Amino acid sequence: MLQRDYIQRLIREFMAALQRFLEKKEIGQRQEAMRLMYEKYLGDYAFFHTASLDDIMRWVEKYHEEERLDRLNMLAELYNAEADLMSEPMRTAQLDMAYALFDFIDRHSRTYSPERLKKMKDINEKVKK
Repeated sequence: MLQRDYIQRLIREFMAALQRFLEKKEIGQRQEAMRLMYEKYLGDYAFFHTASLDDIMRWVEKYHEEERLDRLNMLAELYNAEADLMSEPMRTAQLDMAYALFDFIDRHSRTYSPERLKKMKDINEKVKK
């Protein structure tokens, strides 16, 4: 139970930090804030920008089973938010990774999330443009 309370508190803190990130106007501040969020909540920033989906699935195995989908969701949120700071082809690659993670979470989660489905739809629309 304490583990679950911890991850729920971590997710609330993460979402508040992501919201503050999205409110930043200056691109340099946003990029630095994004890097710090990766480092604080997930790990090495460079790893997540060179890792394949298989690498990420191996990385998440180090967490307790109940925490894995939450960690993947945090990563998907960061990929999705950070894509707006990137130029092509990195932007599309980042969005593809976010979509793949959201899709994995959707297939393996016991919780239905219309918000997650909307994000997946929005990503598809962004990639098509």
